[in-house]
Amino acid sequence: MDYGVAHTKDVPVTDLSEIDELPPDLNIRSLDDVLGLEKMNAKLWYLEPGEQIGYHAHSEQEEFYYVIEGTFSLKLGRSGEEEVREVGPGTFFSAGPEIGHGYRNVGDERGVVLAIGTPPVHDPGLDPHALD
Repeated sequence: MDYGVAHTKDVPVTDLSEIDELPPDLNIRSLDDVLGLEKMNAKLWYLEPGEQIGYHAHSEQEEFYYVIEGTFSLKLGRSGEEEVREVGPGTFFSAGPEIGHGYRNVGDERGVVLAIGTPPVHDPGLDPHALD
């Protein structure tokens, strides 16, 4: 891939509830697929009030997040050392390999989070409590 350009409205929405192998049951836009990214994952996650990405970790992947819309409660850190913070639009957060992370939409409106991960592995996540 040399370069790519796409507008959000041109990236199809995928309803993960229709794909048994891919929890959670949220809507995403796979920016990486449309842009032909080979060395990272890039997704827009859409979370309605109360929806969440559960606390998990990845064996290899480093992830970077940007809150575009909504209010979220973050849970970040190693098992037993987690930090919980409430954040809103304009907030960046990250988690390295084997570091627990998760977030819940605690606001009254739909939330949107940009998630970028590298390397582009597709593991379902590890239980951070099992990494101690």
